[in-house]
Amino acid sequence: MNTNSAASGPSAPSAPSAPSVPSTASSRALAGIPVPDGRLAREATELVRDLTDDLIYHHSHRVYLFGAHHGLRHNLAFDPELLYVGALFHDLGLTEKFRTSQQRFELDGADEARAFLIARGIPEDRARLVWEGIALHTTPEIPHHMAPDVALVTAGVELDVLGIGYDTLPPETREAVVAAHPRPDFKRHILRAFHAGLAHRPQTTFGNVKADVLDRFEADYTRPNFVQIIEDSPWPA
Repeated sequence: MNTNSAASGPSAPSAPSAPSVPSTASSRALAGIPVPDGRLAREATELVRDLTDDLIYHHSHRVYLFGAHHGLRHNLAFDPELLYVGALFHDLGLTEKFRTSQQRFELDGADEARAFLIARGIPEDRARLVWEGIALHTTPEIPHHMAPDVALVTAGVELDVLGIGYDTLPPETREAVVAAHPRPDFKRHILRAFHAGLAHRPQTTFGNVKADVLDRFEADYTRPNFVQIIEDSPWPA
């Protein structure tokens, strides 16, 4: 992933003042970061808690908190509830529910989140933003040039998984977030989760960063080669 994009902030449109939690949603705060606590957020939390283990559950909350902090720091206008749902659902495709899925795991979570939101009366254009944020969260650079509700999911993921922007996060904020949502031996466990979620659908790693996971952990995995695919196509020249 782009090692500079999150640190410098998404290129999405900015607002003249810091975003606030919509008046229709209640919220609490952690380390000064608003955490949605209305009905939509509570139902999302319950669903994700039922489907995930502690690893994905706490990781997903950190993604929200780091993404929201990034948005506030860069004065981006985003909807905390949409970002919260996007962050919580972003890795659902790695869970047992999707062990037979043959599409990219990012699409599993994106589809689930959109269905969840539409069923609760969220307009399609708003649900689409959440879908895009999840579907693109492992795609380098592109999300940072989209709407903040999309870009900030990736910013949160990049900070928690790759450490991009680690030094720009105040230590007291980082410590408060990790105290609330611990990450014991996170690097090793998240790689194992990626492997478990991808091993049955290796074809979905073509052209994306998850090919590196199977290359490391699957002895018989052969990385698809874009040049070879072009050269072996049925076209005569």
